[in-house]
Amino acid sequence: MCGIVGYTGSRPVKDILIEGLTRLEYRGYDSAGIAVEQDGRLQVVHARGKVSGLAQLVAPLGLTGTCGIGHTRWATHGRPSEANAHPHVSCDGHVAVVHNGIIENFAELREELEGRGHTFTSETDTEVIAHLVEEAFRTNRDLLQAVREAVERLIGAYALAVVSDQEPGTIIAARKDSPLVVGMAEDGAYVASDIIALIDATRDVVVLGDGDFAKLTPAGITYYKVRGEEVYEPQTTHIDWDVDVAEKGGYPDFMLKEIHEQPRVIRDTLAGRLVDGHLAIDELDLSPEELNLIDRVYVIACGTSYHAGLIAKNLIEGWARIPCEVEVASEFRYRNPIITPSTLVVAVSQSGETADTLAAVRDARVKGAKVFGITNVVGSPLARESDGVIYTKANKEIAVASTKSFLGQVVSLTLLALLLAQAKGKLKTNQVRLLFHELADTAEQVEHILADTTAIDEAARACKDAKSALFVGRGMGAAISYEGALKLKEISYLHAEAYPAGEMKHGPIALIDEGFPVIAVATKSPVYDKLVSNIQEAKARGAMVVAVATEGDEDIRAHADHVIYIPKVRDAFSAITASVPLQLFARAIAVERNCDVDQPRNLAKSVTVE
Repeated sequence: MCGIVGYTGSRPVKDILIEGLTRLEYRGYDSAGIAVEQDGRLQVVHARGKVSGLAQLVAPLGLTGTCGIGHTRWATHGRPSEANAHPHVSCDGHVAVVHNGIIENFAELREELEGRGHTFTSETDTEVIAHLVEEAFRTNRDLLQAVREAVERLIGAYALAVVSDQEPGTIIAARKDSPLVVGMAEDGAYVASDIIALIDATRDVVVLGDGDFAKLTPAGITYYKVRGEEVYEPQTTHIDWDVDVAEKGGYPDFMLKEIHEQPRVIRDTLAGRLVDGHLAIDELDLSPEELNLIDRVYVIACGTSYHAGLIAKNLIEGWARIPCEVEVASEFRYRNPIITPSTLVVAVSQSGETADTLAAVRDARVKGAKVFGITNVVGSPLARESDGVIYTKANKEIAVASTKSFLGQVVSLTLLALLLAQAKGKLKTNQVRLLFHELADTAEQVEHILADTTAIDEAARACKDAKSALFVGRGMGAAISYEGALKLKEISYLHAEAYPAGEMKHGPIALIDEGFPVIAVATKSPVYDKLVSNIQEAKARGAMVVAVATEGDEDIRAHADHVIYIPKVRDAFSAITASVPLQLFARAIAVERNCDVDQPRNLAKSVTVE
């Protein structure tokens, strides 16, 4: 996700844009830019990297204009670069656009526009919007009408702010499937992708309706229904949060906010990754022929990222039929793994600066492996030292216990597994396309889980006074269980262990007595019946069983004290959906035990020492 801010009014806009972008930088920081109406034309400034770099470029320019738009970016189409930074400008230089979202038909539109003589200066999908608005404005000389005509050509999601030096003092805002808020203050009108950017200016905001438009001028804001013709009076929301709460989006803690951001993370991580039925991960910098030569994969990581690797092992071996080993990075670096030029090492790190993972990467490169990084931080050491990288698009994650970054890692590793299977010829194009669309559907399924957490909260209250807990599963469920147990111990300080369910009788079952919590990942899978037998073994010894089960499975109620239902998905994608209730379960117990869920004791967000 990226950040948008815009202002038109009586004050110089430069500082308003820089301050707003700084507030929104958690939404994207691979590049930033502003467009300001200055002396009858648009002055556009781009910078690669963080907003602070943009501020240094803007400071000496003496911009005094009072209308402008700004943007801070996470790359989707096109790599992080100054040329790909927003705002994007039309050929004639009269129109500037900032955009969040994804334009699915941009390639066709670009070809069409180039055929009519338009010149493109970036690799982005957004730039087509600037050219479409330019063409429409030539005909009707009305910026609102031009934006309306342009978006009718778009397929996909967008939040837009558009300015033109031909209609001074005006910003046109439009949205579809991507959030945008506007607000009026004494000094002018504001637009942003997040309330946090407006909160110092006004506490009364309007969340723009899906498909609707707003015309901002210094005198006020006019709202238009879907087709941009019918004027309406929107509902205003009063914000009484302080800045700290605003940054939390109204949630009581960052962890819950970040759990609820996971559907967006899934969508953003997948954006632009399927082109003409084929996966597009250009950042890997390996040709299909080179990918086909890979005969061994190591996933190296620590903590939560290690659990994402366990999930990836199931997918890579199942789909691509390549041996895959998952290694704790701190161990990998101190042994002598078998590495050849046909080995792919996949290093996973939320921060991109985990010391043990970086050391393992350096060792693998010395031994001749190709190294691919998966991280959430653009320009991080892992990104710089890898041959290629997938960014998880989770944006800034503040809670120490990783939630949305974990899901972003799982989605990214799933893409990698599909790509290897495609290169190896183990999956046909139509199979890859089907799996990709099912993967994309998990965003909606996570939203469904988040809509009602009653069963999760009830199970948490039943377990809050326990001294220890056991998480079990089979197959994919075993990998999910490891992450569930880690989350619980991280933030609630309740001891938890995870085992493949079939291992219970080889030792862990000795722990079970009356009321002992056993949390079972019991989704429908090829090993479901085996898992039910393991649940019965625990139940016979007095365990209190909490089952994460597939919607419609009424039989599981006979074996569990608490059932948390999740939507039915392919087993390969169950890690995405089943992880969410375990995150919520851990948080609910931590809250019941009065623990600080955002900053658990003894832990740090980034581990930069051995």
